[in-house]
Amino acid sequence: MKLLLAFALLWILALSLWIGAWGPRAPHPTAVQRGAAIAERTGCFACHGPGGTGGVGNAGHPDKDVPGFTKGTPMMYADSPADVRAWIKDGITPKKKASTSYMAKRKKGALHMPDFGDRLSAREIDDTAAYVRAVSGEFLPADSSLDSTLTRGIDLGKALGCTSCHGAMGAGGPANPGSLKGYVPGWNGADFPELVRDSSEFRAWVQEGTPARFKQNALATYFLRGAHTRMPAYHDRVSDQDLKDLWAFIRVMRESPETVWAR
Repeated sequence: MKLLLAFALLWILALSLWIGAWGPRAPHPTAVQRGAAIAERTGCFACHGPGGTGGVGNAGHPDKDVPGFTKGTPMMYADSPADVRAWIKDGITPKKKASTSYMAKRKKGALHMPDFGDRLSAREIDDTAAYVRAVSGEFLPADSSLDSTLTRGIDLGKALGCTSCHGAMGAGGPANPGSLKGYVPGWNGADFPELVRDSSEFRAWVQEGTPARFKQNALATYFLRGAHTRMPAYHDRVSDQDLKDLWAFIRVMRESPETVWAR
């Protein structure tokens, strides 16, 4: 009896390890997802608001509130991705530090941006900056053709509710217990080619909620059914042009990820 129990336990352990190591199951969080976790862990949202969507009051400061990362606000404080990194690393950019008027305003506020240069690694700073830039949705390239593609993709992602699950700019969403990855995957990371092989499979995900390749895989079906947040089937709620625009946006994100968030 003991031998049978030991064998059963070993079989369960082996099965668990196999499921955990199964290719599409392996997690590959994007820089934006890692940045969101770092921002939460380091207390950024305590001042900048939940998810960086709007800050708390800053007594004495002329602006009254700590700025959030959304609604174009970062563009008032940063002129480039390097500036976003400088805010995180040094608590201020060289340009703002050299401004007498800005420093006078800053001094009046009870709250001041801390520097994280000694507490975060260079990669952690890059990841946090990626999150801020993605949430801002404002750091778009100057090239007009890219700009129109990105603008349509961003607008569609919001209108269809895609970014509510897949995260800012579709660059990786929150935890999703029981799912394939353990979180809602992004469109620009290593997860995407494992889950979406081509534009046809992308259409199947959007229109049907699951492509045939995953419906025919028992292990994939197990995780798809067990996910707390499931991919909805949009069917005729999305037009053919919507699908083309979203796919074009995803291709830009995947082929030039830095361009997407660079001015």
